[in-house]
Amino acid sequence: MIHGVINIHKEKGYTSHDVVAKLRGIVGQKKIGHTGTLDPDATGVLPVCLGRATKVCDLLTEKDKTYEALLLLGVETDTQDTSGTVLKQGDTSALVVNEVEQAILSFVGEYDQTPPMYSALKVNGKKLYELAREGKTVDVEPRKITVYSISLYDFDEKSQSGVFSVSCSKGTYIRTICHDLGLKLGTFGVMSALTRTSAAGFN
Repeated sequence: MIHGVINIHKEKGYTSHDVVAKLRGIVGQKKIGHTGTLDPDATGVLPVCLGRATKVCDLLTEKDKTYEALLLLGVETDTQDTSGTVLKQGDTSALVVNEVEQAILSFVGEYDQTPPMYSALKVNGKKLYELAREGKTVDVEPRKITVYSISLYDFDEKSQSGVFSVSCSKGTYIRTICHDLGLKLGTFGVMSALTRTSAAGFN
């Protein structure tokens, strides 16, 4: 049996569970676990524990993470990213880079974030995305998360899209930061791409 941690670069289209299942076939052992869900559309760092190292899975999941995200303003979807159904569109013609930069910096520190309905969080034993696919909505309690640093380093005023990096605590939804940023700017916002650049000390 293999023991240790493998730093996987997860590709788009795979769930974190898919990665574990694939590795079980490759290395020929069942004792494997990942260290924190990464959405199927997201790419990047996914540390996977094998053998005796599975005992530290929960410990590594608790560690801070860093992401690079693509933001699109003026659109709201049911999933808070561009894979979802468009619900609303807003006027963003007046927004300039300085406004967006100031607004995004206001997220640094602790804030109460309401997880999206399309997430793997469980309510009464059922995952939120399962309820959402059934057309059901439930009240989701906000959770305290921490944004340690956030930086907008590219924003195109014409397309109202940009790139930002964020270092944050466990349980932070980057899609929801995009959504909340849009509201703060008086419009809407969605995430159009996400890459996790570090997790639990792995880059």
